[in-house]
Amino acid sequence: MFIDDMLASHYYEGKIEAGCDEAGRGCLAGSVYAAAVILPDDYQNDLLNDSKQLTEKRRYQLREIIQRDAIAWAVGIVTPEEIDKINILNASILAMHRALDQLKIRPEAIIVDGNRFKPYQQIPHTTIVKGDGKYLSIAAASILAKTYRDDYMNHLAEEYPQYDWLSNKGYPTKKHREAIKQYGITPYHRKSYNLLGDGQLSFDF
Repeated sequence: MFIDDMLASHYYEGKIEAGCDEAGRGCLAGSVYAAAVILPDDYQNDLLNDSKQLTEKRRYQLREIIQRDAIAWAVGIVTPEEIDKINILNASILAMHRALDQLKIRPEAIIVDGNRFKPYQQIPHTTIVKGDGKYLSIAAASILAKTYRDDYMNHLAEEYPQYDWLSNKGYPTKKHREAIKQYGITPYHRKSYNLLGDGQLSFDF
């Protein structure tokens, strides 16, 4: 990796900065997870990247490194029931707020992957499109959110093996939607979503 390709350590200079990202926003089933991570000043790790660009094995290796090296980190969760009540955008932001709530150190600034966020405790924030490929703390948050959500979906897959959650993690794959057609939905499905992909809410709730 060339030096020009390395992710930046901070957006705000001279502030304790938390990076935030979520995982599971596009899923048909399961909670949405988010993480907040504060890394040391001038932290460097050229293996960190957007979790979607990493292998599963590398993500779990990096999770251990992030948790060891971070000044503070936390994971926030919003349930399918909450998602159905407040919609997935609000749920994703709430999950990030819940992660921030749990940080043992209060950040002085927040950077967020994407383009939508709501103010958190009057702390300055900036949204950054594709920020998980630009800033180390957002990349770290993407890895924690993804791996902890994968752990959760793997656990649910033991209870409901017919939906292939070990492979799809709740995303709308063909096999997942065929299983919904055959078996119906579980308590973990997001009832406000177009579960069958036909443009309709497909079940009477």
